[in-house]
Amino acid sequence: MAAKFDTPELFKNIEIIDTPKYETDSMAHSRPYLAKAQHNESLGFPGELVDNWEEKAVTRLGELVDGSRALRTFLDSCVKCGACTDKCHYYLGTKDPKNMPVARQDLLRSVYRRYYTFAGKYFPKLVGARDMDKSVLDEWYSYFHQCSQCRRCAVFCPYGIDTAEISMAAREIMDSVGHGQKYCNEIIGKLQTVGNNLGLPEKALVNTLENLEEEVEEDTGVAVKYPVDVKGADVLLVVPSADFFAEPHIDGLIGYGKVFHQAGISWTLSSYASEAANFSMFIGSNDNLKKVAQRIRDAAEELGVKRIIIGECGHAWRVAYSFWNTLVGPFDFLDPAYPAPQHIVEFTYDLIQRGALNLDKEANDHRRITFHDSCNVARASRMGNIPGGQFILPRALITASANHFFDMSPETIHENTFCCGGGGGLLTDDLLEIRIKGAMPRMQALKQVVDEHDVNSMVAICAICKAQFSKALPAYQFPMDMITSLHQVVGDAIQLGTKD
Repeated sequence: MAAKFDTPELFKNIEIIDTPKYETDSMAHSRPYLAKAQHNESLGFPGELVDNWEEKAVTRLGELVDGSRALRTFLDSCVKCGACTDKCHYYLGTKDPKNMPVARQDLLRSVYRRYYTFAGKYFPKLVGARDMDKSVLDEWYSYFHQCSQCRRCAVFCPYGIDTAEISMAAREIMDSVGHGQKYCNEIIGKLQTVGNNLGLPEKALVNTLENLEEEVEEDTGVAVKYPVDVKGADVLLVVPSADFFAEPHIDGLIGYGKVFHQAGISWTLSSYASEAANFSMFIGSNDNLKKVAQRIRDAAEELGVKRIIIGECGHAWRVAYSFWNTLVGPFDFLDPAYPAPQHIVEFTYDLIQRGALNLDKEANDHRRITFHDSCNVARASRMGNIPGGQFILPRALITASANHFFDMSPETIHENTFCCGGGGGLLTDDLLEIRIKGAMPRMQALKQVVDEHDVNSMVAICAICKAQFSKALPAYQFPMDMITSLHQVVGDAIQLGTKD
């Protein structure tokens, strides 16, 4: 991998993660490209840093605090106990003390205290309060783009303080004064105008799916369809756009089609809303979050489907599960039996439970599989009607489709899972250094299970995780093709037919 930085040390004992000795400002240089004027303006933000931005940033901070009891509580309640110190993968990977969750929170908390607390207004030095100025803005821009909003710190905080909410607020404030991130803002703009993050027009999408149909029929001897804009289909499937063009994502899309085909369920994709992901969550923009969600609702109503199913994308599922009903609900036009979106894993699990899929586990005997719990699924949503279903159901699909499954060490799975290192709007090459360093704890856990069980495949149900691991795995001397879509495993096990 071409990079100007050293890969972090990998071979440490994963069972006891030592808190590293900090290296002050070691990642102060890291920052993403600024959004161009057209990217900002397309989302309703100023094209560039506005005049009198300091005052406007402080005003926006006050509006966010007034509008969110949770944010105010998070800013007021920290007692600096240190429980979060070694819980952030970015601190473990970089040793920069500002990547400790409490220190990252304080970058915003210090400004909040200066303008919105009695002690900060009159005794600022005593409570660490700071004026909003360019040096503060620069720190915000660096370090709030070194947070993947994974929420692991909140699991261990005795007060439940969620750094993700604080990072979203800081990014929203920066966008509001014209200092937004190019990667997220450009992607959101493409989605709002074209319907997907990649800007794929309808013709390109249709051609891709036609080629996929030919490939699957050549491989299996069975004509599996990947339909677009079919009115009256039972299911609208909404997937991350990476599923249309890149491995291992596209192998998951192949698997989806096989599942629907064998179960005999009519389904369709939408060219108008062909994207499940909603990057608006990463920048804390409720207006844009709603606009993106509305596209999917509009597509579902136009096509007259009975249910909506979300593909393998972590934050897409979080947004659908947690926010859709408030943003664009209720979905009273859907089948009353399915009034809320379903995850594709939940859907496939139900089919397996009913015996609707013919699975040959031996088809995956070349794989020795472990599973990566993606953060937004593990810590920010649920799946199915089973307590802990977001952990149980994906593993149940693996064990129904393959003979060789091995979990990672208990302290690194389920709600304790480590982030891939590329979530929260950081999946851009200008942030490659922090991404690779942030992946270190997950790579340590992977190395342990590889050493103990000769694992050669790591399954994930998040498009960002899959894309991130395609960079992180080679950086840590693992083969890139270890990362696998869950529905690739399921699809390979499904017995559709035999070629003549």
